[in-house]
Amino acid sequence: MIRLVAMDVDGTLTDGGIYMDGANGEFKRFNVHDGYGIVSLIKSGVEVAFISGRASGPTDRRASDLGVTRVINGTEDKLADLVAMADELGIAQSEVAFIGDDLPDIPCIKWSGIGIAVADAHEEVLLSADVTTVACGGGGAVREAADYILRINSAI
Repeated sequence: MIRLVAMDVDGTLTDGGIYMDGANGEFKRFNVHDGYGIVSLIKSGVEVAFISGRASGPTDRRASDLGVTRVINGTEDKLADLVAMADELGIAQSEVAFIGDDLPDIPCIKWSGIGIAVADAHEEVLLSADVTTVACGGGGAVREAADYILRINSAI
């Protein structure tokens, strides 16, 4: 049973693009299907967390819109944050899934009970993951992973 799904943001929940307007404004494109998957996980009782190496206002806003209350924005050690979060929640390593796309995500992918790479992840991430999505980051990969986890949880 997966009780915590944590994910990177840039390149996983988004297509990796960051749009800047030159006046300190930042924009990111999020996929509505991914959002539905996240909300479905939360409604099923699964904790969802965003763990991003880059601090970003749009990440906080998207989390708020979806009801994601656990957001670590601008971390230098994703694994330490993930382990601390699981410990705080009383969730075993085997009950954690992590979704990522790039090299800083590998320790979390390897540590988690289920490590998931998005289809367009870095080659080393793909080799480290237990599962690879068909969809690319920002293009429904998180929805695909959410549906997978919901199927696993309902089979138990």
